Amino acid sequence: MPVAVEPRRGLLRTRGMPAAMVMGAAAFGGWAVLLPVVPLIVSLSGGSDTLAGSVTAVFMAATVVTQLGVPRLLRRWGHRWVLAAGCMLLGPPSLLLLLSTEAIPVLAVSAVRGSGFGMLTVASSALVAELVPREMLGRATGAQGIAVAAAQMVGLPAGLAIMQHWSATPVFVIGALIPALAVLAITRLPAIHAPADRTSQGRIPLAVLLTPWLAIAISAAAFGGLSSLLPIAISERASLAGVILAVSSGATLIGRYAAGTFSDRLGVGRALVPALAFVCLGLVLFAVAAATSAPVPLLVGAALAFGFGFGAVQNESLVMIFTAAGPTRFGSASAGWNIGFDAGTGFGSLALGAVASAAGYSWVFAVAATAVAVVPAAGMVVGRALGRRAAAG
Repeated sequence: MPVAVEPRRGLLRTRGMPAAMVMGAAAFGGWAVLLPVVPLIVSLSGGSDTLAGSVTAVFMAATVVTQLGVPRLLRRWGHRWVLAAGCMLLGPPSLLLLLSTEAIPVLAVSAVRGSGFGMLTVASSALVAELVPREMLGRATGAQGIAVAAAQMVGLPAGLAIMQHWSATPVFVIGALIPALAVLAITRLPAIHAPADRTSQGRIPLAVLLTPWLAIAISAAAFGGLSSLLPIAISERASLAGVILAVSSGATLIGRYAAGTFSDRLGVGRALVPALAFVCLGLVLFAVAAATSAPVPLLVGAALAFGFGFGAVQNESLVMIFTAAGPTRFGSASAGWNIGFDAGTGFGSLALGAVASAAGYSWVFAVAATAVAVVPAAGMVVGRALGRRAAAG
């Protein structure tokens, strides 16, 4: 059950929130260190762009498969055990990359780590929803997003910089240790077991879920293409790729918390369309700038699309889905949202890697901008039609 807390006490005085934020920063920081490095290693070893993109795709496929079963694990074992298992599967297996960076071993390790990531993503999102009252949900998810994005802001460029100046070996070691250390923060979390779903309440209406789910899935697909392919697209300027990824994560801090505050004060769902507009505008600018590798337009496009816009889409879509689900189904709602996020990231890495191989990197972001503009809008139209049909029936 949710932990009772007086709203006036603030997020950082809510029992479990500081530990949840530290755990999120450590676990996702370890993930971020390796995210752009492993595909780059595959590429430098002679693999194609499509194969490099498939590393993230396999990771995310294992993540999504695992996420399907996490709500049941939360009900059986509680959040702390699921989070601890996720950290141990995400981190230590990366040490096996010290033995081989050939395609098959890398893909196998990615699959194992992806299963741990699946546990972490669902359990950490559901945990925050359990810890705070409804009137603080937008800011709480935003604060957790800040912790995660801050860790990514450090981890994404750090992994590339360490590899460039030394080798991939210390990156693999760091990626193993940091998530394992997150277990220390997990021991400070309150014991929470997800409540059983009340089947009498029925399923969450598809009309309510479709738009936020498509919004996060298609925005994450664009991010998947950026994180996996940008270091390859400007491999001769690896430091610039690191800065772009850092700027994206830094701007995400603002986007997520701003959307959460907006949601709590003015209503759930109102920030989604402006957030998608930021993503689309930034992607258009990024597509133009990618042809010349001009640093300033690349940085501005990254801040708009993958920072402000993507951060706001993440927070607003998550709060929309939690609100539709209600407190007895936070685990299932978290799984649904995270499946959209991670399936989108994996699909984007693979599909946009194929676009890069066929047409070049500028087209990667042009295709992504078109998809962000069209797909959620189509989902909104279909969702409204389904809603009217349900009301008429």
